[in-house]
Order: sequence, then C-alpha cells, then structure tokens
Amino acid sequence: MPKYQFSCEVSPRYLPEQSAPEQGIYGFSYTVTVTNTGEVAAQLISRHWIISDAKGHTEEVKGLGVVGQQPLLKPGESFQYTSGSRLRTASGTMHGSYFCVADDGERFEAAVSLFVLEATDGDGPAGRVLH
Repeated sequence: MPKYQFSCEVSPRYLPEQSAPEQGIYGFSYTVTVTNTGEVAAQLISRHWIISDAKGHTEEVKGLGVVGQQPLLKPGESFQYTSGSRLRTASGTMHGSYFCVADDGERFEAAVSLFVLEATDGDGPAGRVLH
C-alpha cells in the first residue's frame, strides 16, 4: 500500500432539467468519491479540473477544496460530494486532480481519471468513466 494515496471514483449524470439544448446549454452533475487508500491521514486542499466540450473548447477550473470543504481523511475513510458543470455541446470530458497534504507534511496529487459527460434522452447511460 502506498504511503500517500487518494483514489477517486466519479459518477456523471446528465441533467435535462438544467439544460436548454436549443440554446447550447447542457447541464451535468458528477458525484465524486475520494478515498484515502494510503497509510497516512491527509487533507484535500484544492482542486484542478480540465473540462472540454465536443468542439474542443477547454476550460480550466482551480480552487480551494471541494463544495466549500477541505476534508481530512484517515486511511480507509471516504468523502463523497456532488457538483456540476455546463457544456456548450451535448458531450464532453472532464479530468483533473486534487492537491493533498498528509499529516506528516508530505504533499501529493490525487488524479481524477478522464470521464465523459454525455447528454442522453433517458434511454442510454448518463456518463462513462474511461480508465
């Protein structure tokens, strides 16, 4: 087991009630579960997202914490939150990382793998996670 490690799982979802396709607005939510899979307690300090739509428009988002929190996770503990994003196209991708600091002062990054945001009519999957 690595000494410093957070694993991240994402479940994306299309939000038709927050979308206006005729205006080029597609709303999505994503639920992230961050788990401390390392040996040392650590705190999630900041986030860095790269969001791209199907036309190649890319937006970078950086900020402190997630949903106003900077969770401190002991080994084996998880923190789950839901946030959202809007795209100008019916599909796109997101990926990023969290900057973390362990109890002993060690700094590390926790990667969030690329996942797909995809508008559906309710018949298909709401999103795909690419590994």
